[in-house]
Formats: sequence, structure tokens, C-alpha cells
Amino acid sequence: MFFQLSLTCEAKSKINIQKPQDLTKFVNPFIGTGSHGHTFPGAVLPFGMVALSPDTGTSGWDWSSGYHYSDNTILGFSHTHLSGTGIGDLGDILLMPVLGKIKWEPGTKEEPDEGYRSRFSHKKEFASPGYYSVFLDDSNVQVELTCTKRVGFHKYIFPKPSLNTGKPKIIIDLEHGISDRLIDSEIMQLDSQTIVGKRISSGWAKKQHVYFAMKFSKPFRLIKDKAVKTNQANTSASDKVIERQTKDSIAKAAVSFPDMNGQKVLVKVAISPVDWKGALSNLNSEIPGWDFERVKQKAAYTWNQELNKIQVYGSDSETKKIFYTALYHSLIHPTLFSDVDGRYRGLDNQVHKDVKNEHYTVFSLWDTFRAVHPLFTLIQPERVDDFIESLIDGYQKTDRLPVWPLWGNETGTMIGYHAVSVIAEAYLKGFKGFDIEKAYEAMKITAEREDLGLKEYKKFGYIPSDKVNWSVSRTLEYSYDDWCIAQIAKSLNKINDYEYFLKRSQSYKNLFDSKTGFMRGKNSNGSWVSNFDPLLSDHEKSDYIEGNAWQYSWFVPHQAEELIELMGGNEKFMDRLDSFFETEEKIVGKNKSADITGLIGQYAHGNEPSHHIAYLYSLAGKKDATNQRVAQILKSFYKNTPEGLIGNEDCGQLSAWYVLSAMGFYPVNPASGKYVKTKPIFQKVVINPTTSSPKLTEWKETNKEKVSN
Repeated sequence: MFFQLSLTCEAKSKINIQKPQDLTKFVNPFIGTGSHGHTFPGAVLPFGMVALSPDTGTSGWDWSSGYHYSDNTILGFSHTHLSGTGIGDLGDILLMPVLGKIKWEPGTKEEPDEGYRSRFSHKKEFASPGYYSVFLDDSNVQVELTCTKRVGFHKYIFPKPSLNTGKPKIIIDLEHGISDRLIDSEIMQLDSQTIVGKRISSGWAKKQHVYFAMKFSKPFRLIKDKAVKTNQANTSASDKVIERQTKDSIAKAAVSFPDMNGQKVLVKVAISPVDWKGALSNLNSEIPGWDFERVKQKAAYTWNQELNKIQVYGSDSETKKIFYTALYHSLIHPTLFSDVDGRYRGLDNQVHKDVKNEHYTVFSLWDTFRAVHPLFTLIQPERVDDFIESLIDGYQKTDRLPVWPLWGNETGTMIGYHAVSVIAEAYLKGFKGFDIEKAYEAMKITAEREDLGLKEYKKFGYIPSDKVNWSVSRTLEYSYDDWCIAQIAKSLNKINDYEYFLKRSQSYKNLFDSKTGFMRGKNSNGSWVSNFDPLLSDHEKSDYIEGNAWQYSWFVPHQAEELIELMGGNEKFMDRLDSFFETEEKIVGKNKSADITGLIGQYAHGNEPSHHIAYLYSLAGKKDATNQRVAQILKSFYKNTPEGLIGNEDCGQLSAWYVLSAMGFYPVNPASGKYVKTKPIFQKVVINPTTSSPKLTEWKETNKEKVSN
């Protein structure tokens, strides 16, 4: 049923390291930019702080990343983006090259001529790992973008100046952001080629700090927006009062280039969560010169290093493009969040310094504990400890493990305390580069809190439907997380804690209804919730979050064998799985979650609660059924097109599922260190977790002799 996958790096012969290949040619960053994938096509390095990408829209569910392939106009190019989230934010520090008269507003998609927005054609747009280019039709400007970890590098090729086109300019818009509101801003000129400043905003991240330093390849003249500054709330449209600026701050400016003997302008933009001096240090450290091609080539080289950690053989080019784009998307988040000097902004909104570890943010843990972090333990061993340290640091700043940290803010999005799964998996797989006692303290204190249904969970052994929303989902997810805590307690010889959390990990049994065969809501008096409909999904008021009873009743990853017995044994369990995949009944509910996509019966591949279910067949003894279902999902829901993702990418989870499943294994219970096999789609797969990082040496020694089956 299960097997353990082990990698050793002591000798090349043991893992058959292959010669590095040019794998960036198999990456299509436009996959997922259409439909509901919510990805972006711009320049980013693996786990980089800067994600320099075009923005085509700033509001609406399908513009969570700022870009959607259905659009034909571009607002400009901003330096921070989220990959595949269901909520929009970031889009900080926007630049837009223009000609002639300055227009301070972006204009609309319907009337782009009213602002600085430009039309473009996908035929004149190109993207590859670490690079993006597009031709702006309205200004006849060719744009090229690349980046380092903390610096975005722009190249604008303007047309030859004429009386009709006017002088080249670059708009700097700090009001611009994706689904957020500007709180404070600053634009300050340091010298004839350098501008520094800040953008503080409120959105999904309630108080997000982004500081910047930008240096131009030519001297410029700074033009600040002359708009009226006001805080008036009820000004008539005829007065044309603009409320975008806070008192004594400038949100927009432009730079003009009087001397344009050549038509090319380069701009380097570094960002920092700390201050503009940190941004300036990042800029000087990472791109001291002006060689755009060299930075572009280094970005491609960096991506090739990461992509070559998995080499696949025996498939057509189209399949390789889907696979390597999935691997690419899996390595965008978490996001680097510390400057070159080690300073970072903690979840307490204070500046701290750590010269030993790099600090990270953007942990979509409800999604990524399932496949992304298990993938990291295989191909990112040099980063795993830093990821864990960042989670522990979040606990030290807020007295609980992070749930969904975003740019120095805890958003509290989704449920569970799945940081414990990530930590437990790493420790139990042999990662020892973090303080396990502090990590265990964080786990235990987080699990013993009284909020988010935990008080009721501890009192009743389940979360009552009449007390807390999403009661079944919360109970099931807490049960799994408690099993993870129990395993760490056992490894640390904390036997009383082990027994306590192991008992809590069986709380799911209190919500299993043997008559219906579903996990269903129960009231505080012990009665089942009436009018039960396993097809009902209501995101606003329900016992299930982003799902229904059909999809959630399988979430007992830590005790799958016990779940099989609860459902009547292997045969009845497999019959029920068949019904799950084959039913023609439809999801009902007026507030159904938009995330429930990619349906096969009631299986919803576009959302995470379903991701392990196809593998449950194998645990009940029907391996062929797992092979068949996984192959069906791989073929049906992943394409080499902008619409090639069936749902939100969710910071790599949808793609990591593909990467692992295509290789032939998946972690039903991530923290167990065990995998369930399926039939790989490649003839040969070589995993090369090679790196020069000193942290890998310790990891290698602790993973020498694990037995693969």
C-alpha cells in the first residue's frame, strides 16, 4: 500500500545524476493565466521577492494575480504578484512607459485612450522563466523584463522621437494595487538617476509595507502629480477632486528624458519590506551594473538549476511542457522576505534581523501542506529549514503558528493549523536545522487555543454545527493536525502529550454517520443536523468550507485504514469511491464556492480537499482503480494552454499534485513520510536534489539508509 521514498546524495552513482539540460524551453508561463488559474506570466526567480509582471486588471476574482489572458490592454508593470490565489493583493510599484502628454489615470479597458493604459497583442508577447516581453501598441514601445531575487530589471525601447509622439516618459503609480487601498506613499529623488520611496497599503494584507529604490540608465526630470490632495468623502464629480493621496504624500509621478540620443531606457527597481535604504542595498548588491542580457541569462540559468532537479524521459514535448510548467509554478512561493543584510518585517509588523536564515512569507498552508511541501522535501532540502524557521518565527511574533501569512501580515485565511503538518513532515524526514523544542511548543500552544472552534472541539470531541461555521471541515482538519503533533510528541518522548493528541486525532469518528455514510454536522446536544444534503455547498453558512459532504468525508489522511473500516470495509469502501466518481448528481447551493471545479462526479480536482481521494483506492486494495483515476485527472485537467489549469493554482498546489502524480507517487498523509504509488506517465524519472548548500550535508547524513519499497 504505502512505500517510503528515500534519496541519498553521497555518490553520483546512487542517484544517477544526469547532465543538466535546457529545460526552460519546456516552461510556458501563460498556462493558468486564462480561465480560473490566476497565474501571472512575468519575470520571477524561484521563491523570489520580486515578481515583475504585467497587470491588465486590478479587481475581480479572475484578476487575483493582476493578469488575465482574455484582456488586450495593459496597465503597466508592477513588482509583486501572487500565483494562483483565490484572493487578490499586491501589484506594488507600477511603472508604465508612455509618449507625449502625461495622463495620470490608467483609463479603462473599454476606453484605454483616456489614460496611460495601452493595447497589446498576444502575438507580440513572450514569456519564459525569468523573462517577459511585450510590444505596447499605443506607444510603440518594446518592453522587456527580467529580475534577480529582489530587483526587477526593465528595458524600454522607445520609438524615435518626433513632433507627433512627444518625449518618452515613465509613469510611476503607487496608487495602483490589486484589490487593495493605498494608506501612505512617498516618492523622493536622491540624485539625477535615482528615486526611492514607499507604498503602504491595506487589502488582504491589512498593513503591507513595500519600500523601493529605482535607478534609471539616463538622467531624468521628475514630474510629480499636481492632483489636489484631500480627504473629503462626498465631493461631487464635477469638482474632480482626487482622493488617491494621503496628506503630504505623493502617489504618482513621472520621469521625463529630455536627452534621448538613443531610444533605450533601462530601469532597475529593488524592493524591501523594511525601508528604502534596504531596497537600495538590495539593488546595489544584486544588479550593480547595466547588463540586461547578463541578468536575463543568469535568471534562465537559475531556473534551469531548479528544473533539472527532476529529469523525465520517454514522453512527447507537449507532456514535458505541462510537467515542467507545473514544476515551475510549484517553485514560485513561498516568497523571500528578507533583505541582503538579513532584515525582515515580522508578523508583529516590527523589523527584525536574522543573518543565519532567509525569511519567507506567502504560505498558503491549507493548500500547500498536501503536495507542495512534500515536494520541497525531495527537491529543496537546502530551503526546508528556512521555511520552517519562518513559520516558527511567526509563532514567536504572534503566539500562534501562521495560518496564511502574507507580506508581514497574518490573513487568517482558511482553516486548520497546517503549519504543524509542514513542520512534522520535515522533522520526521530528518530535517534538523531548526529548534524542534521551540517548534513543538508552537504546535502545542496553537492547538490548545480557545478560538476558531478549538474551545468547542476540546469540550465536545467535535465542533458543534450550532456553535461554529464549517464545523465538519474544521473537526476533520484539526484531527489530522493533532495526529501530526502526536508523532512529534512521541519522537521527543513526551508520552502524555502523545496519548492526548493521538486521542484528539480520532475526533473525526464523532462526526461519522454510519446510516448515511458521510461525515456530517452534529449539534452541541449530540443530535445530527436536520435536512442533511450531502450535495449542498454553501460557503457562507455550512458545515463544510469550499466543499460538501461528498468531498470532505474522505479527509482522514492519517488513519485511512480506520476510515475504510468505518465505511464498511474494503469492498463497500471501493463501491462508495466508485459512486463518488461516477454519480451524475450535481452540487447544489446558492452560495457554492467558485473553487469547486474540475468535476468527475463529485470529485473536484480544482479544489484541494479532493486531491488525495483517487489514491484511496490503493489503500483498499484496488491499485488499478487508482491508476485509472489518476491518469484520467492528469489527462483531463492539465493542458498546454492559458486555460490549462482547472482551478486556482493556489501557490503551487495544483501543479505540485501534477508533478508528484506524473512521477508515480503521492503523499496521502504528508507527515507520515510515506507515498502511495500510481503508474508514472514517464519511462524514467531522475530526481537530483543537488546543491552546494551546507545544510544539505546534514540532510544527506540523516537520510542514508531509509528503505524504499
